[in-house]
Amino acid sequence: MRRRANPSVERGSTEASRPNVKELVMYFVYILHCSDGTLYTGVTNDLKRRFEQHKKGTGGSYTRSRTVERIVYSEEAHGRGAALKREVEIKRLTRQKKLSLIKF
Repeated sequence: MRRRANPSVERGSTEASRPNVKELVMYFVYILHCSDGTLYTGVTNDLKRRFEQHKKGTGGSYTRSRTVERIVYSEEAHGRGAALKREVEIKRLTRQKKLSLIKF
């Protein structure tokens, strides 16, 4: 008797038709305003938790040495990959373009 490598194929299901749980999680790209006037851009799947981490000094080395004041911008991204790609795009913007994105 010959065995199939993937039993789900026998039942009419394919690997491609299964949802990828990691991609279903909503991610956020955010910009923080620090007390020294600088902006910090990051990615998270829990915006409130991540902001609290930054405020406590456990969020990242950049914000650890600065006082985080507030979230000035956030946008949703469908999946971690899309969020990271958008984070890179924002980080490459000039400060002036980031400010126009934020619309202070």
